[in-house]
Amino acid sequence: MFLVGLTGGIATGKSTVCKRLIELGCPVIDADQIARDVVLPGKSAWYKIRSYFGPDVFYNDGMLNREKLAHIIFSDEEKRKALNSMTHPAIFRAMLWEITKYFLTGYPFVVMDSPLLFENEKMLPYVTYIVVVSCSDYQQHQRLMSRNNLQWDEADQRISTQMAMSEKCKRATYIIDNSGTIEMTEQQVTAIFRIFQKSRAHWRVRTVLSIVAAFILAFLYLLW
Repeated sequence: MFLVGLTGGIATGKSTVCKRLIELGCPVIDADQIARDVVLPGKSAWYKIRSYFGPDVFYNDGMLNREKLAHIIFSDEEKRKALNSMTHPAIFRAMLWEITKYFLTGYPFVVMDSPLLFENEKMLPYVTYIVVVSCSDYQQHQRLMSRNNLQWDEADQRISTQMAMSEKCKRATYIIDNSGTIEMTEQQVTAIFRIFQKSRAHWRVRTVLSIVAAFILAFLYLLW
């Protein structure tokens, strides 16, 4: 099995791409959903956030007020780094577990939707191909403003915390231009999905893993 890293800027349209991939039968690991799961009440990251940021960033039922927390961390780099240190290790472990499950069930490839793939770098060594979802700077601002009810400068502040789209596109294996219609985007997604279906990269990965497993078993046998 090989991994495809799907990334892009905030509000560039990764959800649209993921939806189409799922329709095509492709397994998708959603880092955003995992990020929501690791901060549920009772989780280790939940306690850390409450201890550091206080009860004001939580609703009465104990759920994290993500928008309120976002206003804090996007205006304070130090607090943003602190939050990342509390959540990213748990997110990383959960993603590796999801990858392992798909590997054991025999999927040839899995798409990992990770908005901060380049910024965090932890998962980069594991991906074979990188797909970047892009759109114009104006569209990105407008979509983020509409989605999160923000002013232009607020949207710009959040966008500026991520790597520039131009740099992400330079590092991409494939680029999906999401500045047109949904139909145009879906056509691009389908074309790239067909390329991955024809790829033999998963056999190379499985061969390497089989050799490593054989060496480990041989070592354990000799040790025993």
